[in-house]
Amino acid sequence: MEIKNKKSKFQLISSISIAIVGITIVLIALGFTKTDVLSTEKEKANPTNASVQSLGLPENITFANESVPLNDPDVAERLDRELLVNTYWQSNAIMLIKRGHKYFPIIEPILKDYGVPDDFKFLALAESGLMQVVSPAGATGFWQLMKATAKEYGLEVNTNVDERYNIELATHAACQYLLKSKEKFGSWTLAAAAYNAGNTGILRQQERQEVENYYDLLLIEETSRYVFRILALKEIFNNYEDYGFSIDPSHFYSTSKSKPLMVDYAIDNLAEFAKTQGISYKTLKRFNPWLRDNFLVNNSGKEYVFQIPDTLNYPIHSLHKN
Repeated sequence: MEIKNKKSKFQLISSISIAIVGITIVLIALGFTKTDVLSTEKEKANPTNASVQSLGLPENITFANESVPLNDPDVAERLDRELLVNTYWQSNAIMLIKRGHKYFPIIEPILKDYGVPDDFKFLALAESGLMQVVSPAGATGFWQLMKATAKEYGLEVNTNVDERYNIELATHAACQYLLKSKEKFGSWTLAAAAYNAGNTGILRQQERQEVENYYDLLLIEETSRYVFRILALKEIFNNYEDYGFSIDPSHFYSTSKSKPLMVDYAIDNLAEFAKTQGISYKTLKRFNPWLRDNFLVNNSGKEYVFQIPDTLNYPIHSLHKN
């Protein structure tokens, strides 16, 4: 009985071996190899055959014509972090690139007029993503201006009108703030850092640590990453194809054409006012986000500049109360 069982097991093993050999011969005849089988299994695990790669750092990079010391391993690692984070958050990066092409043409000439380096447009991109956002602390608009700072530089801020939402006026205010910081620190890089931490905050840390260069300062996490995020956005925006982004130029966002309309009187109902201009209330607010209510208080007769779609070919360029 025991001999019979052993013989049965031997026959079973032999049959299995023969079957394996037969299958192998068939696969070879069909052109398959062991490597092909393993590759097929890998493709099942990774059906898109995707590859996530590390990024090489640029050979050199500057901010406002001030060199970034990439020979410092800490500096190189901090830049690498921001490049990775912003490159592999692909949907956000594409939207930032698209918005940049929409709004940078508005910001760039104002920076130039003030003598503020063009690179500071990427500070606005880092601050708000070029959206009219409000931070938990109350910083508002593209340039994330606090109420007191905005008023200090001549912007009107109240429940009725908030000129921090006016891209042009907010950029003027930001330029004035940055010029003041540059005069204080003698460095555009430190001026950028101070935009985040405040002039007093940067000055205090310089005195405490007995260093002046931004890259030598030990700062809180947010400010420590701040300039590097600006650098990363600049690098990706200017060389997006090198970072794997394929964007048809026709997909870039663009501003709608508008013409100025001067208004020097109060408006009780902006919805009715919009109708007199042949547009909707929504369109009026979209072109003039600084209007914060459905009416305009103007007891002083201040001249406000409204933006109206120019496709309507208005013959009137200013309105005055009779």
